[in-house]
Amino acid sequence: MRQDWVWDGGQPSVSLVNTLRDRSRRRRDLLLEPADLAEWFELAGLLAEPARVTADHLASARELREAVDRTSLALAAGRPVDRADLRVINRHAWAHRQPPPQLRMDADGVLRAHRAAVGDPVAAALGAVAADAVALLAEPDRPRVQVCAAEDCDIRFVDDSPAGNRRWCSRRHAMRRMRSA
Repeated sequence: MRQDWVWDGGQPSVSLVNTLRDRSRRRRDLLLEPADLAEWFELAGLLAEPARVTADHLASARELREAVDRTSLALAAGRPVDRADLRVINRHAWAHRQPPPQLRMDADGVLRAHRAAVGDPVAAALGAVAADAVALLAEPDRPRVQVCAAEDCDIRFVDDSPAGNRRWCSRRHAMRRMRSA
């Protein structure tokens, strides 16, 4: 199991972006093989049960990750958004469609909500990440996706502070910064 997953992003789509670390330096990709993506989905709570993750799923996850990162940073900086990135996000979000729940009676006569299985649970999980990005980036008063201000960190996080002035991805960085000041 990988020990360096980062969950400081505040949203699943931003946490996916954080699977590429040290972007400004040596670029360390945590999604090197399909098993890595399977583990990330499991820890993120996006797959109800283990699923077969393929190389195509991995390529799609990386494509979505970069489209979300470029779009969120462009919005935060007030720059134009690349329409190709929007197409990538929207294409993946389309896979998030879920069949509606249906009532089923179990063996004891108790009604339970049942949701039919989706065709490709991994594509649906990527779709959930893309739908999260759509919800985050389309907010009229959207919180900004920031890059941690610590010199040794480039983790992305959602700044949902009331003043919109959060600077660090985690308390750990903030406390270390305050001690050194």
